[in-house]
Amino acid sequence: FFFAMSVQKGEKLFKTRCAQCHTYEDGGAHKQGPNLHGLFGRTAGTIPDFAYSVANKESGIEWNEDTLFEYLENPKKYIPKTKMNFAGFKKAGDRKDVIAFLKS
Repeated sequence: FFFAMSVQKGEKLFKTRCAQCHTYEDGGAHKQGPNLHGLFGRTAGTIPDFAYSVANKESGIEWNEDTLFEYLENPKKYIPKTKMNFAGFKKAGDRKDVIAFLKS
């Protein structure tokens, strides 16, 4: 399947479903979840001033389009015992759009 990625749709999804727990701006504050600026290429659980779950810190996951695509479908299935309390984006297109926004 090929999905066109929309930064605009991703931004709207982020603001309605992610922004209550995450910021994305460079230097943005942590909330219930960590700031997501610079996420791609980073290993999960490695921002020094955020209290990640042990499961997240020990996952060894490097965030890229593929790992984030899988994670965002069902975070608790991808990293069991994660603190992220989010059911996931069931639609592949929604996941692609949020990834496009986070990469922009």
